[in-house]
Amino acid sequence: MEKFDIIGDIHGCLDELKQLFTELGYTWVKGIPTHPDYRIPVFVGDLTDRGPSSIKVIELVYQLVVKHMKAKYVPGNHCNKLYRYFLGNPVKHQHGLETTVAEYEALPNAKQQEVKQQFMELYENAPLYLTIPEVQAVVAHAGIKEEMIGQYSKKVETFVFYGDITGKKDERGMPERKDWARNYHGNQWIVYGHTPVPEPRFKNKTVNIDTGCVFGGHLTAFRLPEEKIVSVPSKQPYLPEKFRTYEE
Repeated sequence: MEKFDIIGDIHGCLDELKQLFTELGYTWVKGIPTHPDYRIPVFVGDLTDRGPSSIKVIELVYQLVVKHMKAKYVPGNHCNKLYRYFLGNPVKHQHGLETTVAEYEALPNAKQQEVKQQFMELYENAPLYLTIPEVQAVVAHAGIKEEMIGQYSKKVETFVFYGDITGKKDERGMPERKDWARNYHGNQWIVYGHTPVPEPRFKNKTVNIDTGCVFGGHLTAFRLPEEKIVSVPSKQPYLPEKFRTYEE
């Protein structure tokens, strides 16, 4: 049976990603993390923005997913925005994109073209969300409702990228998000990120593994079929206001 290590939002935190691979028992073979039991890393999106090494994270994930086909990836909302930037669409350089663009613009032209091509290929070949029948799991960046699984519409895409948003803002000026996980009653695991939480949040058969690495929390993996959490501490400054807590 195949085994999977689903990894939360990286946001350019390359050092923590490398440390997490070590904690998970991977060794580096020709620059690629490889597991003796052939475990498959799955990235839950938001590879870039805010953190110090977005370009190198793109390059590593491209090598793993596209070139060596040893990992899986689903895009997050930050991935979608970077993709639109590379297409030449007018996107605002804020909410973290500005750090990735600064890194990108500092590269020589030939390297820029290489990174752009790698990311676009990675993004264009990624599923909106990933169903993993072997371990009865669905990986979706901000989550997915049970009735949406198997569907691909604009509504589903918005949910997968941004969660159950209402269109309103909360008291902090952040997009208001409904707690969809509270009403999930499916048999498959829904593994997601997007909303930073102080520790992995288990609700019904869902788990949020965005433990806010880029905000000084942890970078977290959820292992299946073992249903085990592995985390490494962040090297970034701790910003407690960036984390969401739930009334359980």
